[in-house]
Amino acid sequence: MAIKTFRGGAHPPEKKDRSGGLAIERIGDVKRVFIPVNQHFGAPIKPIVAVGDAVKRGQKIADGNSMMTVPLHASIAGVVKKIEPRLLCNNQEGPCIVIEAQEDVAGDEFMAPLDAFSCTKEQALERIRAAGIIGMGGAGFPTHVKLAPSKPISLVIANGAECEPYLTIDERTMIERPEDVVEGLAITMKIVGAPEGVIAVEQNKARAVPLLEKAISASPRTRDGMKMRVQVLKTKYPQGGEKMLITALTGKEVPSGGLPMDVGCVVDNVGTLCAIVEAFRDGKPLIERGLTLSGGACTKPANVVVPVGTLVSDLVAAGAAQVNEDGLRKVVFGGPMMGVAVPNYEIPVQKNTSGVLFMGKEEVRPAEEEPCIRCGRCMRACGCSLSPALLAVAIETNNYKEAEKIGLMDCIECGSCSFVCPAHRQLVQKFRLGKQVLRTMKQKEKEAQNA
Repeated sequence: MAIKTFRGGAHPPEKKDRSGGLAIERIGDVKRVFIPVNQHFGAPIKPIVAVGDAVKRGQKIADGNSMMTVPLHASIAGVVKKIEPRLLCNNQEGPCIVIEAQEDVAGDEFMAPLDAFSCTKEQALERIRAAGIIGMGGAGFPTHVKLAPSKPISLVIANGAECEPYLTIDERTMIERPEDVVEGLAITMKIVGAPEGVIAVEQNKARAVPLLEKAISASPRTRDGMKMRVQVLKTKYPQGGEKMLITALTGKEVPSGGLPMDVGCVVDNVGTLCAIVEAFRDGKPLIERGLTLSGGACTKPANVVVPVGTLVSDLVAAGAAQVNEDGLRKVVFGGPMMGVAVPNYEIPVQKNTSGVLFMGKEEVRPAEEEPCIRCGRCMRACGCSLSPALLAVAIETNNYKEAEKIGLMDCIECGSCSFVCPAHRQLVQKFRLGKQVLRTMKQKEKEAQNA
């Protein structure tokens, strides 16, 4: 099998050996959850329960009317104690529904099973929305919207690259649930009408490949004529980015400002595919997720499945992860490259939380930013073929229109440029700020035109 990849990228230390060999543990005895109301990309939703209401596990507790919304469900059975704003993993406050378990409140409220291969496309998309499924790889885009593209789809990609250092939950999912990954891929192919599906796996997860290939061979969907295969990719960051993945597998480039459907592709994380299977087979909404607990200050790394809304502090208190508090320097939601540093443990797990890292002093070494030396390393590393050095100059001189022309809005904020920069330039932070300023400028211009 030929090993495929994209141009550019970086090679940060993988650090996956700490948790890659650890089986997924289910943390089910959670007594309270703080479920963020808005965890998806799109329009906000509102609670449909009140303080004092008894709710079953899987019961819908928030929803909205916009197409770009998904409902929210109770991840444990109990009583709604509060609906209040709390600090979330994006370092902003958002409304949370607080549920506490009670002995006299129990049971599940799932949907009836539905055959994904005999129902209509409309019924399938409605089931996925009703289950509250969003992209679990990080972006949180509503899956029912992604699976209703306005252009023909020729390839569905199951994203098992998991290129972020430390994170191993996707690898463990492919090892422990290969049949569900394959079935989820087949369901997605059926919905979008794609003739081919591929499971993309980096070289450092090669032990998952024979398990996935065996699951494909044994799948009744394969016997029915569905074309599915596994493709091994070079271990390189950010191989798991949608655009990089598509280029590596097809040789095509998603156009500037475009979407994967513009080149005939749909990309779904392997965790999302498993959630789709559960929604059809079991009628189960997306009320729990797997994530990796790791980092240099984590003395007991783990891959766990927890109810959505579980506080990280409760996971630590329960011993799901053990942390060397004296050596702890930073807590990061997500991976070290694209994740977000948070101020404390009192933050809930969301549907798109792939990991929580407890970083030690050896992993957090503040370096003073120095002037750009024009070495060009950032340009060679950029998987989007941008010029980070020129973008930084445009932003530093407040020339946001020029930054837009250079390709600011095409930056995926992967951090490869910052990682390879010998001058320790905080390039990603500049680009994030630049995007915010540019969006504000465009909004003001639009309001002035409509005035």
